[in-house]
Amino acid sequence: MLGANLRQLSKQAASISALCRDLGINRTQYNRYLSGESFPRPDVLHRICTYFSVDARILLEPVEEVTASGDSLLLHPAVVDFMGATAGVVPEKELPSGFYRFSRRSFSDETRYVQGLIFVYRDKDHTFLKGFEARDAMARQGLPTTPATREFRGPVLAQEEGVAALVSRRGATTTTFNYLARVPSFENNFWVGYVARTVRENVAGRRVERLVYEYLGHAMADVLPVARAAGFCAASELLPYHRTLLKVGEPFA
Repeated sequence: MLGANLRQLSKQAASISALCRDLGINRTQYNRYLSGESFPRPDVLHRICTYFSVDARILLEPVEEVTASGDSLLLHPAVVDFMGATAGVVPEKELPSGFYRFSRRSFSDETRYVQGLIFVYRDKDHTFLKGFEARDAMARQGLPTTPATREFRGPVLAQEEGVAALVSRRGATTTTFNYLARVPSFENNFWVGYVARTVRENVAGRRVERLVYEYLGHAMADVLPVARAAGFCAASELLPYHRTLLKVGEPFA
């Protein structure tokens, strides 16, 4: 059962090699876990469970039951009538699955902007996004810059005039709230909104900035240049339409 569950969970990763690097597990040993030839030590099992956000029930139960929606926070009886049943259902036409270029002003340096890449995907009726923080941004905070530390994920929720997402890095105790509404443009592939940090008012840097998403689709020829350019940049280095939507030079209202 563990091997079958790990094979299914491993599909979330870009590759088995990358997954093993993030977990700090030898590739050959991980293959033994996948085939059922070997069993991880308790500390290694804990590392695997933490990485995939599951618990030790993956030893005995199918992963679908371990991650069943009945355990979802949004489906808790206290809030299901307010947030759960339909909030997590985001129609494909409202936010298509695939890669997006995003841009916003830096929270820590008002003279710089951040641009990067996120991926929107669906699992059953739920929509999620994931991506990686810029290495420079992590380094400035004195945080490790490994892929596992830089990765962020979050659920996407339907809103009356757009979508919202609660996004956090793995194990982080801070979250950002993202709101986006589609821009009625001729290409119809831009979303604009804002991102807010969950930090105290007196913490250095601003807490709210405008945010732009641009849909790229799935073609690697369009995605890879964006991935290579991810990180800090000057306002003049942003794409013209991104600068327009971000209202560079205008304070957020």
